[in-house]
Amino acid sequence: MDEATLRRIGGEASDWAASALAFFYQPSSLAQVAAIAVAALLAIVLDRLTRGAIEAQARRIRAAPSLLRIIVAIRRRMKLVYFVFCLWLLTLFDSAAGGPRSSIISVVFNLALAYLVISVASRIVRNKLAARIIAACAWIVAALSILDLTAPVSKALDATAIDIGSSRISALLVIKAVVVLVLTLWLASIAGNFLDTRIKRSEELTPALRVLIGKLLKVGLVFVACVVGLAAVGVDLTALTVLSGALGVGLGFGLQKVVSNFISGIIILTDRSIKPGDTISLGETFGWIRELRARFVSVITRDGREYLIPNEDFITNQVINWSFSNDLVRIDVTFGVSYDSNPHEVIRIAKEATTSVGRVVSDKPVVCWLTGFGDSSLDFVVRFWIKDPPAGLTNVKGEVFLALWDAFKANGIGIPFPHREILMKTPVTLAEPAAETAPGGGTESVETRKARRQAAEPAVEGPAPMKSPAKTN
Repeated sequence: MDEATLRRIGGEASDWAASALAFFYQPSSLAQVAAIAVAALLAIVLDRLTRGAIEAQARRIRAAPSLLRIIVAIRRRMKLVYFVFCLWLLTLFDSAAGGPRSSIISVVFNLALAYLVISVASRIVRNKLAARIIAACAWIVAALSILDLTAPVSKALDATAIDIGSSRISALLVIKAVVVLVLTLWLASIAGNFLDTRIKRSEELTPALRVLIGKLLKVGLVFVACVVGLAAVGVDLTALTVLSGALGVGLGFGLQKVVSNFISGIIILTDRSIKPGDTISLGETFGWIRELRARFVSVITRDGREYLIPNEDFITNQVINWSFSNDLVRIDVTFGVSYDSNPHEVIRIAKEATTSVGRVVSDKPVVCWLTGFGDSSLDFVVRFWIKDPPAGLTNVKGEVFLALWDAFKANGIGIPFPHREILMKTPVTLAEPAAETAPGGGTESVETRKARRQAAEPAVEGPAPMKSPAKTN
């Protein structure tokens, strides 16, 4: 944009401001401004007088959530509703008096009505930020149309442009592209969610194939929305070839992990290594797959925690799928008994006790083996199968341990605990006890206490010691 264009735009803006000030200084304009102020005060008074009754009536309404949101939005904007109503009455009075349709009252009425309708309608959108952005953009467009400023503003935005090669990119083109892209992406999102919901209800497809088709549809719709949006505003897509190539290289380095997780998710869905409902172990995480997403896998553990594990971890790390081909899982339980026990009898009792547990399958035999001679016990392992790993592994181990405990107690088989013997290679001098209080008061030493105890002990009678015979020469 050159200097002459800037001067022309500045001159037009100053002329418009001067004409607006001259218009507002007229007596008829001041009277209309005063009438609008009175309408605003009257709206405040009416809102205070009717607020309680309207709130009580609104609480009694039972309707759909979307309709209730609109009703709540209207109730919170009763001042604006009364203000629009008063302006409407003033507009009727002004028209009956022969006033122009482009009067200040008519313009303010149209602006207030547009703001009221847009703000209430935006409550349908649940995202507050998106609702505010949509409401602001819609009201700006409505205000420009009401004030008859659409053409001048569009002309000024189109004059603000830069040239890139043979392409001319103006501010108006950028705004149109953003608006069209937002609308097309929004429509693509709605269509993608609708198709994804219908695909998930299909019983002919496997869960993994449903997720894969849903992801591909969403990505394809987003791509089509971008192409259609740019083409709709007149953007030359061939001119963006070089730019898209450079942008792709930059995104390849900057979003390497994101792209890796996305490709890993497609690989997981294609080879069907995991699917929703599978019981898996990845590192220290044990749980059930709830959902497969484009970037991560949702895994829920038995304690209710939900882990969002990146798809790349399922490709690069070792994953234990407890229900990949079937639901049968073998569990080992180790235990020890005392050396006084008969190992053959222990094996028989352990098999019977394990088989009695409800979750242990009966079509696969329970086995028990003597695995070693421990320091203080005979070591055994009992192996059994279950077919419901989603129900948990620790709890069924606990049931087997309790069954073994009851069976061993009933048959007199002891479960030993370690014993330790300490051998002193050198004599150890024990610390002497502290001085005790004497019977008559005061303290006495250790020697005095020993002498007193020896005197109190009865004398033991026995033969007198023999004297050695005298030596003679």
